[in-house]
Order: sequence, then C-alpha cells, then structure tokens
Amino acid sequence: MMPSLPHSDELIFFVNGRKVIERNADPEVNLLFYVRKRLRLTGTKYSCGGGGCGACTVMVSRYNSMTKTIHHYPATACLVPICSLYGAAVTTVEGVGSIKTRIHPVQERLAKCHGTQCGFCSPGMVMSIYTLLRNHPEPTPEQITKALGGNLCRCTGYRPIVESGKTFCVESTVCELKGSGKCCMDQEDGSLVSRWGKMCTKLYDEDEFQPLDPSQEPIFPPELIRMAKDPNKRRLTFQGERTTWITPATLNDLLELKANFPKAPLVMGNTELGPSIKFKNESHPVFIFPLGLPELHFVNTTGDEGQQQIPLNGPFLERSPEADLKSEEIVSSVYIPYSTQWHFVFGLRMAQRQENAFAIVNAGMSVKFEDGTNTIKKLQMFYGSVGPTTVSASQTCKQLIGRQWDDQMLSDACRWVLDEIYIPPAAEGGMVEYRRTLIISLLFKFYLKVRRGLNQMDPQKFPDIPEKFMSALEDFPIETPQGIQMFQCVDPHQPPQDPVGHPVMHQSAIKHTTGEAVYIDDMPCIDQELFLAPITSTRAHAKIISIDISEALALPGVVDVITAEDVPGDNNYQREIFYAQNEVICVGQIVGTVAADTYAHAREAAKKVKIAYEDIEPRIITIEQALEHNSFLFDEKKIEQGNVEQAFKYVDQIIEGEVHVEGQEHFYMETSSILALPKEEDKEMVLHLGTQYPTRVQEYVAAALNVPRNRIACRMKRTGGAFGGKVAKPAVLGAVSAVAANKTGRPIRFILERGDDMLITAGRHPLLGKYKIGFMNNGVIKAADVKYYVNGGCTPDESEMVVEFIVLKSENAHYIPNFRCRGRACKTNLPSNTAFRGFGFPQGTVVVEAYITAVASQCNLPPEEVKEINMYKRISKTAFKQTFNPEPLRRCWKECLEKSSFYTRKLAAEEFNKKNYWKKRGLAIVPMKFCIGIPTAYYNQAAALVHIYLDGSVLVTHGGCELGQGLYTKMIQVASHELNIPQSYIHLSETSTVTVPNGVFTSGSMGTDINGKAVQNACQTLMARLHPIIRKNPKGKWEDWIAKAFEESISLSATGYFKGYQTNMDWEKGEGNAYPYYVYGAACSEVEVDCLTGAHKLLRTDIFMDAAFSINPTLDIGQVEGAFIQGMGFYTIEELKYSSEGVLYSRSPDDYKIPTVTEIPEEFYVTLVRSQNPIAIYSSKGLGEAGMFLGSSVLFAIYDAVAAARRERGLTKTFVLSSPATPETIRMTCVDQFTDMIPRDDPSTFTPWSIRVS
Repeated sequence: MMPSLPHSDELIFFVNGRKVIERNADPEVNLLFYVRKRLRLTGTKYSCGGGGCGACTVMVSRYNSMTKTIHHYPATACLVPICSLYGAAVTTVEGVGSIKTRIHPVQERLAKCHGTQCGFCSPGMVMSIYTLLRNHPEPTPEQITKALGGNLCRCTGYRPIVESGKTFCVESTVCELKGSGKCCMDQEDGSLVSRWGKMCTKLYDEDEFQPLDPSQEPIFPPELIRMAKDPNKRRLTFQGERTTWITPATLNDLLELKANFPKAPLVMGNTELGPSIKFKNESHPVFIFPLGLPELHFVNTTGDEGQQQIPLNGPFLERSPEADLKSEEIVSSVYIPYSTQWHFVFGLRMAQRQENAFAIVNAGMSVKFEDGTNTIKKLQMFYGSVGPTTVSASQTCKQLIGRQWDDQMLSDACRWVLDEIYIPPAAEGGMVEYRRTLIISLLFKFYLKVRRGLNQMDPQKFPDIPEKFMSALEDFPIETPQGIQMFQCVDPHQPPQDPVGHPVMHQSAIKHTTGEAVYIDDMPCIDQELFLAPITSTRAHAKIISIDISEALALPGVVDVITAEDVPGDNNYQREIFYAQNEVICVGQIVGTVAADTYAHAREAAKKVKIAYEDIEPRIITIEQALEHNSFLFDEKKIEQGNVEQAFKYVDQIIEGEVHVEGQEHFYMETSSILALPKEEDKEMVLHLGTQYPTRVQEYVAAALNVPRNRIACRMKRTGGAFGGKVAKPAVLGAVSAVAANKTGRPIRFILERGDDMLITAGRHPLLGKYKIGFMNNGVIKAADVKYYVNGGCTPDESEMVVEFIVLKSENAHYIPNFRCRGRACKTNLPSNTAFRGFGFPQGTVVVEAYITAVASQCNLPPEEVKEINMYKRISKTAFKQTFNPEPLRRCWKECLEKSSFYTRKLAAEEFNKKNYWKKRGLAIVPMKFCIGIPTAYYNQAAALVHIYLDGSVLVTHGGCELGQGLYTKMIQVASHELNIPQSYIHLSETSTVTVPNGVFTSGSMGTDINGKAVQNACQTLMARLHPIIRKNPKGKWEDWIAKAFEESISLSATGYFKGYQTNMDWEKGEGNAYPYYVYGAACSEVEVDCLTGAHKLLRTDIFMDAAFSINPTLDIGQVEGAFIQGMGFYTIEELKYSSEGVLYSRSPDDYKIPTVTEIPEEFYVTLVRSQNPIAIYSSKGLGEAGMFLGSSVLFAIYDAVAAARRERGLTKTFVLSSPATPETIRMTCVDQFTDMIPRDDPSTFTPWSIRVS
C-alpha cells in the first residue's frame, strides 16, 4: 500500500521578473513545455528534448540563504521539471532583451558578428553567453568557449559565435601574429592588393556595439529572497496526473520519505533520470527533490551517530547489493582524502568528441608505492563503459602487488586486465575491439604518467620515460579558435546606398537573437487544433497482418487514428508511400498517425497501437546485400572518354581498391514541422511548414487528397536549417498531416521529435566506390575505371539525381585521358536517403582523392604533387564534353599552397613526427571543381513578384526559401540596387505557392542565382515603366515618382521571370552541357592524432574559394565556413549506427555527434578569391554547398598522420581509410603492440551490434 498523499501545494517561481503561481503543477511537465505552451514564450526552442543541443537554454537563478548570494546557472529547459523551480527565478531570451523594448548587447553582437544563419540555435547561444556574463562580466576567451560547449549549431561553423562572445573579453581578440604585430596573411607588404583589387578583412564594425553595463541587468525578485530566508520551511507536494513530486524541508523529513517510498528516485539535476523517463519509458510514481537542504551542501563531519560509512571501492561502484546504499539511505557526504607522497591518482577517458559526449571508455586508476621505491603497495583500476556498471580490475591489481613499476609489469598488467575484463563480441554499443584496445591504451597512459611522476620525485633512482613518449601524457587542450576572413573590398566608386558587395547582416539576425523570429511551432495555437504523433514500423521488410487501434482510441484526449485507408486520393504517389499498406519496407516507415488534444496524449496512444507482422525475405540492409540480390532503384548511369581497356595495357602500374563512405544525418536544428489547416469550403487547405520545395508539398498533398493543386496553399517564412533534408521529405510528411486534417476536419500540428525525425527522414546516401587506376611511375594517371554504388533506401526519393551528380562530378579537378565512371542506386530496406548539401559530391569525390593518394603512395611521391601533375591545366573539356576554364582552380590551389605556408609546415610536421612516437601530425591539401545547378534546364527557372505601394515601400516575393543561407537578405540587396532605393524601403514576408506558383526547389547552390535574376527582371520592368517620370523630374524623390506614376495609371506591380540556365545532359551519348558554371576552391588542413586513443585535433585550416564577385561576403563566408565544418563532421565524428535488422540506433545528439565549438580549427582562414562569371547575377557564384567537400582535407590530413605512424611501425604503405575517420578507425589503423594484444573473435560466431551499410 502506498501511503496516501495530501493535495497539491502552489508552485511559486518567477519568469522574466513576473511571478508565476501554478496551482496544478504536474511533475511530468518540463520547463520548456511550460514556457512555450503555457506562458507563450516561444523564444526558447525545442530541438532534441534530451538536453543534448542547448537550443532550449535558459538561466535559472537562486538565492542561497547560507552564503547570502545569488547564483545564476544555465539550464536546458527540456530537462528541468517545473516542480524543481519552487523559489527560483527563470530568465528566458525574452527577458534578456527584445526589439520591442531594447536589445541586449549579447543579442546585438551575436547578430552583428554574423553568428546566426537559420537562427534556431541563437536564443540558446544568447542565454549561454548571457549567463556567463552575469557571473563573469569580463570573461576570458576560454570561459566563452567553455560556456558554448553544450550548444550545437549546424549552420555557422561556430567561429562567428565565439567571436561575438570574445568581444566581451578584456584583452584584444585580434590575432596580431602571436604579438609580433604583423598579420600572418601578409606574406610581404602589399600582397593583399591583387589584380582583382584590394582585400578586406572586416565583416562588422565594433564601434557600433553598445557597451555592456552589468548594473542595468534585472534584479533578483526580493520576494524569493524572503521565501529562501523563511525559517519555517515545510514539505512541498505536487500531485500530477500520474506522479507525485515531494520536496522535503529537512534532512529528517528526507529520511522519512525514503523510508516511506523506498523506490522513489532522488532528483537533483534530472540529467540522468529525465532522458531515461523520456526515451526509455521509465516511470516512477513518486519523485523526491532534496535541493537546498543545508546538510547536503557542506562537508564538515564524518562518522556521526546514525551514519554508516561506505568505502568508494570496487563492490560499491559495481553496485553489488551488500555494498550498496539501502533503499532508505542517502549519501550525506563524500570524504576524499588528500593523496600522500608516493600515491598517484589519474582519471582518463576517450569520447567521440572533446565536449558534451559520453565516454567510449573511461578509467580511474590509483597506485601507492612503498615509500621511496617503485614497488607496488596498493593498486586500483576502474573502468567505465566496458560493462553494465563500473568494472574493477581487482584480480589484476591483487596479482601486481609487490611488483616493480616497469615494462615487464606493464606487459603482464595488459595481458591480465584483458583476461579479467571481457567485452563480449556482440556487446551493446559495438566498437568491441576498439574498446578492448582502449582498456590497455589507457592503462599504458597511466603507466607513463606514474613513471614520469616517480622520475620527478627522484630523478637519480627512477629513469624518465623516453623523450619521444612525452606527448602521450597530455590530452589535447581546448583552445579558443581564431581566424581571418578575407574578401574583395567594395569599389570606392560605388554609390554609398548600393548594398551589393557589402557584408550586410542577415535581415532576420536581430529577431533570431531575441527569439522573436517565428518558426512553425512558435505560431499561436489554433482553436480545436490536434497534435499528431507517428506510428512507425519496427520491421525492415514485413507483411502487415493486423493493426489494432482499440487501446489507443480508449486513451484520454485521443480523437482518431489515421491509416492508409483514410487517404482519399493516391497513397502511393510517384513511388513514394504516405501510409504503409499491406506491407512495410523499412524500420521507421509511417504506418499510421494518432491525432489527440495534446502531443503527450498522442505519443502515449501511438505506443499503444498493436501491429502484427510477418517478416518477408529478403531483408536488404547494406550495399553488399543489394549487389548480391541485384536490387536497384534505377538503371546505371555512365560517362566515358578515351579507351580505358587499351590504356591499362600501357601503364607502369595498376592498383585496385574500394572506399566506403558512410551516411550523414542532416541534424537541422528545427525538426520537420507542419501546421495543416483545413478550410471550411471548396476542399481548400493551407499548410505552414519548413521546406525547400513548397511546390512539391502542394503537389503531394493535392494527390493524397485528390483535389486540384489550386486548393492547396503552402506557406513558408523560414526554417531552422535544411541542408537538403527539407527538399523531398516535407512533401511526404505534408501529405501525411493533410490526410489527418482532412479526416478529423481539424487543424493538425505535426512537429517531429528529434528521434522520429532522424529515423523517418534519413539523410545522405552511404556510398561504396570501387576503382581500378592505371598510372606511370612518375605519378601521371593514364586510366581510371570507377564504379559507384549508393544505398538509396526503400523508395526512389532523390537517389537517381544523386547518382547522376556523383557520376558527372566524378573527375573532380583531375584530367584522366581514359576515364570511365558508372553509378547505380541500390534499393534496400532502409528509410529512403535523400538530398543533402553537396548532393553526392562529398561522398563520390572522397573516392577520387583516395585513389590519387594511393597512387602517390605507390610512386613514393607526396599526394599534393600527384594532384598537381594530374590537375586540369588549360581550357579543357570534361569527360562529358563540357568546356570550362580551370584558371581560377589553379589560382586557388597556388594561393592555398603559398598562403598556408604548406611546404614549411609539412617539414615542421615531419620534424614533430620524428620526435613523437604516440602523437603524429598530418597535412593535406585538396583541390575542388564543383558545379552548381541541375542538368535539366526547367529546374533552373524562377519567378518573382514585386509590388511598389503608394508610400514608396516595396514588397518582394519570389519562389526561393529562406533556410538560414540569407537568400532573403540577398534579394533585398538586389532590389535595392536595381530600384536604387535604400534597403529599409524593401520588405520580404514569406514564400508562398499563392503568390509565386510552381517555384523550383531551393537547393543546388542556386537560390540567389535564379531568384536574383527573377527579382532583377521584375525591378527592371518597373524601372522601365518609371523611366519617363524620372526623366521629367530627375531631382525628385522616389516617393514623388511613385505618386506620379499612380496618377498616370502606371502599374506598380510586376512579375519577374528567369528562364533558367540552359543546361542539358544526354545519358545515351554520355555528353551534355550539364552545369551552368563551376565553383573552384582548395583547402589545406593540419591535424594532430593521438595514436593511443584515436583522438584528433584540427590545428589549422586555410580555405580559398572562388567566389567570383560576392554579392554579400559575410553570407558567403558564412556558407563556406558552415559547410566546411559540416563536411569535417561528416568525414570524422558523425557516425550512423544500424543493426543488422535495419534498425537505426543513432536517434539523438547523445548517439550522433555533430561538431561542437571544440572541433573547429584552432586557426581558421577563409579567403574569397575574385574571378569573373558573367553568366550569373552581378558575376557572382553560388557557394551554398561547395565548402562541404573541403572538409575532406581533414580526413586526408588524418590519413597523412596515420600513415606516418604506420611507417614508423614498419607497416604497409598503402592502406584504406574509409569515411568517417572516427576515433575507432584512427586507433585501429595505428596498429601497434596494444592492438596486437587484444582478443579477436571469429566473425562467423556472432552478430555484431552494429554494421556498416555502405
């Protein structure tokens, strides 16, 4: 029997200075839901729901009555139960500043330093920096970097965000090369003035920033201080729908509660319990929250009456029952003794990335020696993440007592600890051989640290570790990144109000940083609206036997369950299936949806729908399995030049190999979000959603509902990142929600949770590349035969076009006279992969650079030399017969080599590698020939609509979508230039199928190219109409001309149209004019690798990007940097894990690691190189995707470092480093005595936890 509980108390806390009294506080409600849905403060964003991304960061402030101080700390609102906030003051981004009142310096600087693109992570960034400034008004750069460690951003690449924070630091943040006062980009005086004009490096003006005045911050509510000081505190109880929350008033009260509710968890930060409840379906009827009990804060007693002491030893850490706490006990203090003279203690860990990541393996080790000797008296070794609990290597430790601390001891210790701590081959989490290696690699690091310590105590008696081993002792430090961005200065003769070519701030930047930019789920709730939760398949390939929805329908708040039979029109449109019918073809396929009055109710009901399946063979998950079963989505695509077979007969050497490139999750910060509003009449429906292709959504919804397209309106103002993931997927999800809105007759809000989004919408195509290359001993490649296979998933989606792009772009920057490339998309039982920034190029071109690196290795030549030998030199034709001029490519390559001091640094790295055995440095430079647009001409068209109102203000609409790339900003610049009026006169509201019909997708780097031409065309039409009026009154004002035009009945509205670049491709002949122009570039990166753990640190990157003429350098540099960091993540730490049954494990930021602020280069230099591109608007180039592939310079730098380690260890020269080069891949490729020591399992005896799908 549970003791009966009293009624609920009132929950009192403050939000942004206003008192909140909640009489029905539910312990299951978190602060994020409460501020967004109850208080309607939508600046705080939902992005992952598990505390892993920082988008929902708020500041929580409390008064401590013991120390009489106010403490401010950042918290992720999605993990803060509202019941924990009694007596606290919460500040959200709205409380920091707003456009309506005044914006705060943090918000202003983040916007003006261009630290925001899509803007979805910006409120969280603001709150992290703001909280830091409340505690440290003059922070150090290190504090800024640390404060941002828990905030993810997928757009900017972090550099400008850190820079905006660094403007609050006291010391100068400008890199005057390590104090010499010289700029490291000046090779010699005057080199910055090239024949293309002067180069600039200032993207914003610091003089504009308002100063930070800490005295102006809001005060802590005095009422909360009085409440905290109240001596008569009593127990608080909050009774929810299903759970009870109790806050004890005293320690005795807490002990009594523990006795009454022995199973009730103690909640403090809720970072462990919160995710378990949310994602693992854990449930608890009672929570106890002992925050604020003074006895649990200060440690000044040991061994009081009624207290028992538990040693923090193996049995306790392994949770063995006899050593654990009893259910009624709590830990009141922890006593940590100081270590004595001959006692060494170290903690070691290795994770997928430096910050904000669970350990792959961690360890705590302690050794005590007999005084004055190196004889082991006591040894303890604990390991984490190698079993269900912490594991102690107690047997090994026992056997080693009395031994000397020497190499023989180490070798026995490694053998014994591997025997004692066994990780089964199919263990959860995978990486088994890597984790086994880490067990002894970390032990070796401990061994070295202790030897070093002994030597420092008595250098005579204890020899030091070898000089070459020294660097193994230190982990990579977290440095504050710095860099320089260079771009062409604006022509001094340009009129001052013409914004083209200026680094103009993103038009929504201030709204992003104040949280006032409205995204789909920020739109106010609509009367009668329902929330939708998906029911997804749990099998990869199976027949649906039955669907039982009775239990779901019986739950409170549930209105309906929608399945395939509710689709009035096409349920299978263009081979894309909206609701699974009769069979499922992947895990994560939508089988049905639940519509309910709250999302929580919909989600609960979705779990209760029972589906019976019968598996169907074959189940195809990987590319290899697809090849075995001959399972393809489309026919092969092929291009060929020269005579490949013949050429192979006349070369010095031939190599063959294969490269695996795994997929990538988009991880846009705003998950797929849709609001579907059915209208009362004519079967009309309006959809508000985040998409790159409103026309396709309109098409699919119309097909699903069986109505003409003119009844469906799709409206799109902005979305929180897209990267290709919102081209095709929103059309299917839009149809799914429209069917639900149609069936229920009520508005539907469909906001995917992060886990569902990652599962359902998939991402970049995994790729397998197979090559055969014929070359001469001097490095000249004569013949190449390359085959590409991509894992397309279960439906066509964009796979055919991705394969076409891979094949067409498969030469990259290299001319190979006899060249054949074939590509094919495999049909598998995985969710369909889709468009992703770079569209196949980042996967396919890795294979090219890999075989060139392999050729270099075979010829004993440096890779950069072989790249240069084979690079296009003069006006040439591609393998598909398109003519181009590689001059800007050569220039980017040459400048990159020179300005990055490549050769000097390469020598320095070789020197470093000679002196360090366990750490290695590597450098790589990659060239790029990328093309924008689509080989089908009609996909390059665009339209615009420009209205001039009688007050002279202008409204611009076009078919492009604002995804954070700044398309709207550039369109305002175009209109301002063409109409010759200030930008402040021009407004862009949204993109809609109602105003501009039949718009093509905003992708392929051509948003500005095509929409800019359409806006330009409309403006020129209007100016032609105004020309007679201006001619009569040349000195008049714009407003006068407009008034006059109206009086003369001249139309002040015009449509603009751009027919599109006339591209074409004939696959029968294998030739065509496939792309309008090329974007060239080069990037050089330098890394340092820890051969013992597989960790790597990116030291420096230089990027030279051919931008032709940049319409807005700050937006273009933002795109280049953001794409580079996204690419770097793709090639290094971002790893999708699938089971052999086709289940995606990586469904949250806990399991899927995108780069954080600690992964970006310590030094980051970006230069926009001038060239000419008369075909495009203002001679600009589309730079949205090009930077992505340049991230592979990091992959090849890692390859270079690993190759150095392997050479020193006497291993084969040529080896394959597939992508991503995760810590596991790096460590296991740096073969040494430790990797040789671990036990290996016969692959035929077990099924691994996760498999490679490429």
